[in-house]
Amino acid sequence: MKKPKYVREYKDRHGVTRLEFRRKGHRGFALRQPLRTPEFWDDYNAALTGSVPPGVLLKYGERPAPITAPKQKSLRWLIIEYRNSAKYKRLAESTRDVRGRILDRMCLNYGDWPYAGLNRQAVLKLRDKRADKPEAANAIVKALRQVYKYALEYDVEGVDADPTRDVEYLSSGNPDGFHAWTMEELEQFEERHPVGTKARLALTLSLYGGCARRSDLVALGRQHVTKDGRLKYTQYKGRTKAPVTIDIDIISELRRIIDASPTGDLTFLVTEFNKPFTKNGFGNWMRKRCDEAGLPQCSTHGIRKIGAARLAELGCSDHEIMAIGGWTTLKEVQRYTKGARRKILADNATSKVQADIERTKVSNLSGNGKKVRQ
Repeated sequence: MKKPKYVREYKDRHGVTRLEFRRKGHRGFALRQPLRTPEFWDDYNAALTGSVPPGVLLKYGERPAPITAPKQKSLRWLIIEYRNSAKYKRLAESTRDVRGRILDRMCLNYGDWPYAGLNRQAVLKLRDKRADKPEAANAIVKALRQVYKYALEYDVEGVDADPTRDVEYLSSGNPDGFHAWTMEELEQFEERHPVGTKARLALTLSLYGGCARRSDLVALGRQHVTKDGRLKYTQYKGRTKAPVTIDIDIISELRRIIDASPTGDLTFLVTEFNKPFTKNGFGNWMRKRCDEAGLPQCSTHGIRKIGAARLAELGCSDHEIMAIGGWTTLKEVQRYTKGARRKILADNATSKVQADIERTKVSNLSGNGKKVRQ
């Protein structure tokens, strides 16, 4: 995960890790640690304005200079208010980190803009500046949308409408998102990583453990296995807003792979140091295992997609797939299964055509003299 802009992380001559704010033409400051804690953000936001951070002790015991308050009714003021709200603080840590970096850039580049003057045209221009990276452009719109949603909910003076309301997201050019594994790719991965390897365990847990995301895979352990042989856990994604509990039977294939694989004490999947993976660490590790299998186009998220598609091909209903994978809307499921559903419908249609051809052949042989189209 990238550090906020202008932040340098280094080790001093004693081997102690330090954080420092370094911006050309501005004074440098030491920042409180760890990275992205509330104390760090207090120091960082102060340094962005050129003020002495509250965590900095000046020479000769002087007290830090007071932080320059943001201009009233400025976009930076509104963003700070939003980040101090319960709406922002209750977000998942990963969401706060990503959104916080976006809002930091907004404060840096446009912080003095009057928030009441931001309109649809201005938001469109901000979005279009990142048109070369659609996901980054959409993230700007999403972040601003939450800021103004907060402003409307808390009746912030001067905010009468959401300027992002009619701003559409840019198409990523890939409507299907992450590459969904094929059955051939699954077989290729399994051939390279046989039963008894950590990589095979990770694949199997993702496929048969509720189409688990990597954030769930790194936390799954024997504590999630119930006495009656079921796997039960709360999905990491959405756990603070709308928690979803996965409660599924552990099929014999999953149990066989778990029993034959090396596992940790608290989690099934562990690093080479016998410690649980972090989400990003696991993603990087799985990336290497896919590359070893000659599958650079495949990722952990794609396993979740083929898991849903496979269930659809087996004739499972959308609601059954929702129960297994923890999806909460039909739209989410259908985004993953539309290809499989289309294939099933096409096969059904061609089967009917072939059946009609066979029926007509039989009818023609019975001697009615009717010409048939072949």
